[in-house]
Amino acid sequence: MNTPLIFDGHNDLLLRLHNKDVGMDQAGVFGSGGRQIDVDKAKAGGFGGGFFAIFVPGEESVSHDEEMMKDTYDLPLPEQVTWHDAIKVALSQAALLIELERQGALRICRSTAEIRTAMEQGLMAAVMHMEGAEAIDRDFHTLDVLHGAGLRSLGPVWSRPTRFGHGVPFRYPSTGDTGEGLTEDGFRLIKRCNDMRIMVDLSHMTEAGFWDVARVSDAPLVATHSNAVALTRHSRNLTDRQLHAIRDSDGMVGLNFAVAFLREDGRMDENTPISRMLDHLDYLIAEVGEDRVGMGSDFDGATVPAEIGTIAGLPALRRAMRDRGYDDALMKKLCHENWLRVLGKTWGE
Repeated sequence: MNTPLIFDGHNDLLLRLHNKDVGMDQAGVFGSGGRQIDVDKAKAGGFGGGFFAIFVPGEESVSHDEEMMKDTYDLPLPEQVTWHDAIKVALSQAALLIELERQGALRICRSTAEIRTAMEQGLMAAVMHMEGAEAIDRDFHTLDVLHGAGLRSLGPVWSRPTRFGHGVPFRYPSTGDTGEGLTEDGFRLIKRCNDMRIMVDLSHMTEAGFWDVARVSDAPLVATHSNAVALTRHSRNLTDRQLHAIRDSDGMVGLNFAVAFLREDGRMDENTPISRMLDHLDYLIAEVGEDRVGMGSDFDGATVPAEIGTIAGLPALRRAMRDRGYDDALMKKLCHENWLRVLGKTWGE
């Protein structure tokens, strides 16, 4: 069960490589280490690639996983990171992605045709993505340079403020209605991304920020790794009204595998059945349509159900989808075709 290939909306492999949590040898992302993504696992699991996030870590005052095992939690928002600190990390992670391409582990893709070709050739297809725009300056020079290197997707915020807007905290129970939206510079950033055909990612944004983007953007609304707040009342999930706006824009939602955003109790507990993932999939399909839902795993950045564990475990998800009654056409859409559709539309193909 390693087909259809899965093209995924979010992973944090670059952060783990940057932090040296895992290593990279001369053959690419092979070798030892606790990563959830590498070349061998991709072949075993039928992982076709996805969005590889550039993310600038901050100083965390508490352990997320420990706090998120409590009945309720409200983790403090990390402090804003300055451009001078962020740019060094962002360029380092972009360079890591370029090095992975140089070593033949993946291919950085700038069009859906390139994504299809990479997957057909057995290479991970990588879309360079930025999660949190701390490294983008007010004049957008960094954006221009990173676009030249392959950046085609950007989330203005992670769960902390940037010069462009505000993110949601890790809070349960909660909705995303937690604070302010875009700043004046944020509105300028959305327009610039629209002009450059860079996809804008709404995951991690407050509800106010979501509606700010919806009001001014001329591109499909996309949340790369978010679930349904109706099933899990977590600040990171989306309300029905937000899902309907995504539907009406012909956008996209990627199912987040992080268990705290799946479970009814909001706990970061890996003992979460795959059936809970399918409950969210079913709900998202009902609310936005079967052409607008895909995967947004958060591999190498989150605790996922133990039945899956790594991308080598993706066959277990496919089997569960088959058992739930998903036919060949729907499987193909959810696994990769919906992502290629919305990327093609956003990128002006």
